[in-house]
Order: sequence, then structure tokens, then C-alpha cells
Amino acid sequence: MSKSSKRLVVVSNRLPIALKKQGDSFEVHPGKGGLVTALAPVLRDRGGDWIGWTGATGDVDVQAHLDTYSRKAGYNLVAVPLSQEQVQGYYQGFSNEVIWPLFHDLQTLCNFDPAFFQSYLEVNQKFASAIANQSDEDAYVWVQDYHLMHAAWSLKQQNHKRRCGFFLHIPFPPPDIFLKLPWRKQIIEALLEFDLVGFQTVRDRRNFVQCVGLLRPDAKLSGRGQVVSVNYEQRELRVGYFPISIDFKEFQDLARTRVAADLAHQVHAAFRRRILILGADRLDYSKGIPERIQAMLTLYSKYPEVREKLSLVQIVVPSREDILGYKDKKLKIESMVSEVNGKYSQPGWVPIHYLYRNLSREELVAYYRVAAIALVTPLKDGMNLVAKEYCACDVSGQGVLVLSEFAGAAAQLQRGALLVNPHDVEGVADAVYRAYVMGTDEKQTRMHKLKTIIRKYDIYWWVDSFLNAGFGTRLDDFRQDSVDFHTER
Repeated sequence: MSKSSKRLVVVSNRLPIALKKQGDSFEVHPGKGGLVTALAPVLRDRGGDWIGWTGATGDVDVQAHLDTYSRKAGYNLVAVPLSQEQVQGYYQGFSNEVIWPLFHDLQTLCNFDPAFFQSYLEVNQKFASAIANQSDEDAYVWVQDYHLMHAAWSLKQQNHKRRCGFFLHIPFPPPDIFLKLPWRKQIIEALLEFDLVGFQTVRDRRNFVQCVGLLRPDAKLSGRGQVVSVNYEQRELRVGYFPISIDFKEFQDLARTRVAADLAHQVHAAFRRRILILGADRLDYSKGIPERIQAMLTLYSKYPEVREKLSLVQIVVPSREDILGYKDKKLKIESMVSEVNGKYSQPGWVPIHYLYRNLSREELVAYYRVAAIALVTPLKDGMNLVAKEYCACDVSGQGVLVLSEFAGAAAQLQRGALLVNPHDVEGVADAVYRAYVMGTDEKQTRMHKLKTIIRKYDIYWWVDSFLNAGFGTRLDDFRQDSVDFHTER
């Protein structure tokens, strides 16, 4: 590979693709999720490298398939192979049984197995080696999320000097929760090895700074505003908040296509032109799906006039299906849906339509277009891009967003959304009813506010603001190199 200056190298646990086995070979498909939605357009337009795990284990060699996909994607995909043992310890163990529940204020679900942390360190060292092989000292390495909080520390241990930024996509917990982590000091010290540490909200950054003050009182904070400085062990790093977003124009344009319009018409007709409420989430206990269904049960009980008029379409995207707790969560959701439908269904009308599958982007956009109300009520979320996608795809300008106050998006969208406490099922039911009876003028005013802020602070603003805060550089400063597949691996 030609190692050019200011080359952008994105590093995440998973590559932005999904592998599907076909006989003795594999097919490579675009991945899903907020991170892919956010960063793929950036690298597509500017070129660069994305380093991550393919999702396969053992000695599976898929690099040739990745190279073929890279030519279409417009940037290099570099695989970091992981063994089954590493996946169990680093990914399913430390990442998903320790950090994920702890950072979502669900510490009772944590499994603080010391072996998990050792596996986490081992894999972070492996990623650091891949970063060193794929870049030189002039590159800017942008590490994504909680799986790789030790990446910069691992590079230092290997005597590799790189400019590294880190962005945490999930919430950062307050000290009273974070201090329950047995490896709390190691995590804080590892994060302090980055040149820039970014969070979704002011609250997340404040929580981090408070934890630094408690665990490393020798670190000194200075500055005000979006980005502050921390002086630590004779070096300075920056800490800021950068709410992630979407490619607003891309979603808006897609929603206005003939394909989206035709699909939306089919959806609308299939539901007998009733008013639809949309919930769209990964299968995860942080998303508050059972609480949402309970709120719908409360809605139909408290406001009988909405029966046979309002229906919830709850899309659940399969996630971490090999983890036992997630299977149990799926069964609970399905049981609750059956309870509501069994109690209130009438000939020709079903209260809740439950879809457990992956939808294409066009299908999802069609549901965004049709839904009069979006019910986005996670118990805790770093940002939640579904809320922003829904607004971008609302061609009528009259959709209503009901949003959890515990989603990171609430900080930006509070002036246009109806904010709710997802644990308060009566409050959520009341908010849905308020959205149902809301006048056209108020709907339009609220949606205009939502669209304005999402359009202004889109995905390109997010990337520019992060790069500018860390290195005084912007997207246009990165060279649009042609993709070179003759890479040393």
C-alpha cells in the first residue's frame, strides 16, 4: 500500500460488511447499524482504510472477497482474524457481558470474569499490530467504540507512535456506576493514551471527566466549551462531545424516490390505511421494547377511542442471537405482543404487528414514510440514529417523534420531539395519545425544528468537528487516494 500523509484509518470491532456463506465460499454484503451508516459514506467519498474483524472465526481467509468488495466501496477493508476463544472472551465476554451492561446502567447483568479482561487486552494488542502494519506515523487513526478502548495503550506498548482519536458510541456512566468495574483504573488510563477522546453528549463527557478526577487526580482539566484539555503525564489530550448523526440528504432523497413511494403505498394499503406507529430496534435489553409494548397496552386501556385506529409496527432486528439472554428477551417480547393482540384485536385490525427480521434500507424508509408517529424509547442509548432517520424521511412534514429522554439524541432534539421516561408506561401512553390528537400546525412546527437541526449537524459535520478538534484538519485535508490492494498484511 502507498502510505500517504494524512490518510484516514478507521478501526472498529467489526468491518462494515456481513459475510454470508455460500457452499465453500462467502458472499460479502454491506453491514448494518449506526456506525456503518455514519462512516461508510465518509470513506466512500474520501478513501482510506477500515480495520476490523469480519465476524468469522478460525482460519477462514476472506481477504480476496474483501478486496473485491473494497473496489466497489471505494476504500480498503483490512481484516483482523480472531479465534473462537478470543471471540468468547473479548467480544461476548468483556465487551458484551461487562462494558455494554455497565455503561447502560445495568450493572446487575455484568459478569466480571477476570479472564474476559485478559482476552480483551490480547485482542486490543492484535488490533494495534494491524494498525501499525497498515499505517505510518502521518496517518490519523480513528478508533471506534468500547471494544477497543485499549488500542492506543497497546500501540504504545508496542513502541508505535500514531495520532489516535477515540469515539465512544455508547453512553459513559457516572462515577457511582463506573467505579464498580474491577478494571476501572486500567480503562481510564488506556483512554488517556488517545490524543482525542470523544463522547456523544455533554453528560457523557462530564461523567468521564469526573471518573478521571477520582482515579487519576494528577490529571488536570482546562478550558471550556465543546472540547477541553487534559494534562496527564507530561502530555496533553483533548476531550469533547460530538453527537453522531446521519447523511440527512441521502435519507431525504431516498424517501422521495419512486421506489420508496411505491413501497410506502403498499405498506399503507396493507394496514387498511390506519394510522401507524413505528418502533425499529435491534434486539437488545437497552432498547426498552418490553416497556414500549406495556405502554401500548396502557394506551389501548386508557384511551379506548384509539382502538381500531392506531397500530404499532414493531420491527426487531436480530442481534447477538447466540447469547442466551437475548433469546430469552425475544421470547418475552413475543409473549407480550401476543398478550396485547389477544386482548384487543378485532376483525380486520391488529394492535401490534411484530416483524423479527432484517429489512432492506428501502423497506425501512417506506415504514418511516408511512408512520405518523415514531416511538423511540430506549432505556439508555448513546445517540439513536433511528430518531434522526425517521425525521429525514418524513416527506409529509407532519410526523411526530416520541423520544426517550435517556437517548443521546434527546439533547439535540428536545425542542421538536415529545420527550418521555421509557420506564413510565403511562407517560409514554399519554405522549402517544398527544401525538395522535396533535394539530397539523404543531406537527409541522415540531418536525421543521427537528429537520433543521439534523440537516445542520449531519454526519459530515460530525466527522469534520471531530477531526478539527483533534488535529485542526477537516475531511478535505485527507487525500482521495486510489485504492491499492498490494498491502503488506
